[in-house]
Amino acid sequence: MSAAKPAVGMNLCNGEWSNAASTKTIADPLNGDDFMVVPDTSVAETAPFSERMAAVPRSGLHNPIKNPERYNMLGAVCADMAREMNKPEVRDFFGKLIQRLTPKSWPQSVGEPVVVRKWLENYSCDQVRYLARSFGIPGDHAGQTSTGIRMPFGGVSVVTPFNFPLEICALQTFSALFMGNQVTTKVDEKVQICMEQFLRLAHHVGLPKGDVDLIYCNGPVMNQLMVDGNSRMCLFTGSQAIAEKLTVDLKGRVKLEDAGFDWKVLGPDPSDVEYVAWQSDQDAYAFSGQKCSAQSILFVHENWNTPEVDIIGKIKAKAEARSLDDLTLTPVLTWSTEKFLGHVDDCLAIPGAELVFGGTVLEGHSIPSQYGAVTATAVKVPLAALTDPAHFATATTELFGPFQIIVDYKEGEIDKVLDALNACPNHLTAGVVSNNVQFNNKVIGETITGTCYAGIRARTTAAPQQHWFGPSGDPRSGGIHTPEAIKLCWSSHREIINDYGPVADDWTPKQT
Repeated sequence: MSAAKPAVGMNLCNGEWSNAASTKTIADPLNGDDFMVVPDTSVAETAPFSERMAAVPRSGLHNPIKNPERYNMLGAVCADMAREMNKPEVRDFFGKLIQRLTPKSWPQSVGEPVVVRKWLENYSCDQVRYLARSFGIPGDHAGQTSTGIRMPFGGVSVVTPFNFPLEICALQTFSALFMGNQVTTKVDEKVQICMEQFLRLAHHVGLPKGDVDLIYCNGPVMNQLMVDGNSRMCLFTGSQAIAEKLTVDLKGRVKLEDAGFDWKVLGPDPSDVEYVAWQSDQDAYAFSGQKCSAQSILFVHENWNTPEVDIIGKIKAKAEARSLDDLTLTPVLTWSTEKFLGHVDDCLAIPGAELVFGGTVLEGHSIPSQYGAVTATAVKVPLAALTDPAHFATATTELFGPFQIIVDYKEGEIDKVLDALNACPNHLTAGVVSNNVQFNNKVIGETITGTCYAGIRARTTAAPQQHWFGPSGDPRSGGIHTPEAIKLCWSSHREIINDYGPVADDWTPKQT
């Protein structure tokens, strides 16, 4: 993948790979060279996609009564995909591709195919069938039973961002398939070629080519495609503003893994200080903070600020050791340097705010100007300043980059901290760093984040395949990974009442 030999992306619709009338080039985030050429699909070219979406039966490609053989087929595909992705050369192919598309350290890059492989192992063989498990209730008389089953929606859509080029789009697309839906997937064009390669691998091991459509296009084009195709459900991972628009345009048929301004609270009992500092640095600055679960604000109990603990000094030392050379500090793909530094200045304008570290431009690089090139940064804001709505809005603006707000609090001020936590607009992930069970229960019991880590090893980032990951506090909240997430997002309940008799010999009709 280079300017001399760019990678070429293709659309997939109804089992056929194709180009669009126009193409666009994608810049290498490390040097600005055009290293990919992808379709630039227009609204006028989306009719095959929207017609395909609209034509999918409301009963889906399969359900517990229709075409149940497909549960077995998809389980076998997962098993074969997992075997392929367990090969070092396949794992490393996806790791290197991710690193080229969204530069991040090798452990961060190769972590995605590893998580996806483990998830495919989880849903191999009969595990897809078990997702459609029904339950029965005895009826009122002989021959009557009531059975609850899981039904698909039909033609659905998946829209995911740039920061996880494989995990989110692959898992949500396959989850939709498991429950019987046909899927149209769009990933941020900068990284979608990774999902394209994943689908080509899936076809290689037996996934029917018509199960998933893949389209390269911009957001408004995909929006129109979903409206025209009457998408029966859309899983959207991305910004809150777009989530609100989709909710209106699709008449509420959405599940959201939306933006996350994520918090961490350091409790009153410092311990394992080096570990806590390392984890806080990882949560705030790994992949330059470009994760929806990144630590956005850190509330620090006064006991962590004593000279012998000095948690902020330890975090600062780790943050300042990050480097573009080993991609522990990376280009910021959605915030320019100018916009990033402007937000830092806005935060510093809050009364009592101070720069803790960072706030400078990276030197000696070839990152293109449309991307940010900045050091890991933290700004300290007084707890009292967060009671002012304007200052609170500034401090809790989600910056998708290497930036966090730090807030000190004293013993007896936890209720003020809780007021700030619950005023945050999104509730995706959180960490309560304490082994004090009563303290943890107070914080957890009075907040609503969808994924909350508790204990001295608590974090905000990382989404291993075995636990639920998603927001809370909103009827539209979606999730990923677990059977509960898959069934919540991609199926609906249906009740079948079988009533075969016999009719009693002494039955007589009665008018009611």
